[in-house]
Amino acid sequence: MAEGKVSFELVSPERLLLSEEVDMVVVPGEEGDFGVLTRHTPLISTLRPGVIQVHNGGAVSESIFVAGGFAEVTPARCTVLAEEAVAVGDIDRAATEQRLSDARDDLLDAKDDAEKASAERRIAVAEAMLQAAA
Repeated sequence: MAEGKVSFELVSPERLLLSEEVDMVVVPGEEGDFGVLTRHTPLISTLRPGVIQVHNGGAVSESIFVAGGFAEVTPARCTVLAEEAVAVGDIDRAATEQRLSDARDDLLDAKDDAEKASAERRIAVAEAMLQAAA
């Protein structure tokens, strides 16, 4: 590992999306965004829907939307296990707007608390994805 770099891995259910040495990574934690540099204090955090920003050379080199998941941080590594991940530039606005509309319809049709919670979660993800694409 290069001096001053942190090893970052982003894994989705389908595949390993990213594995590289980076200057810093900013992750959308459930309690707020947190930045990870080398020698970070160990932690495990749940993620909220939002954008992971990968920093290299003093600038954001990649922006990746995650729908949620978990992050594990050690002094040398940050591993994100994402429920769903897509590069911000690859977000299809029309498909995401349809996804939001469908989730809102499902919320109106929800018959119990579990269906309602599921629809509300899908609404939150679609709204965050649209915000990331803006």
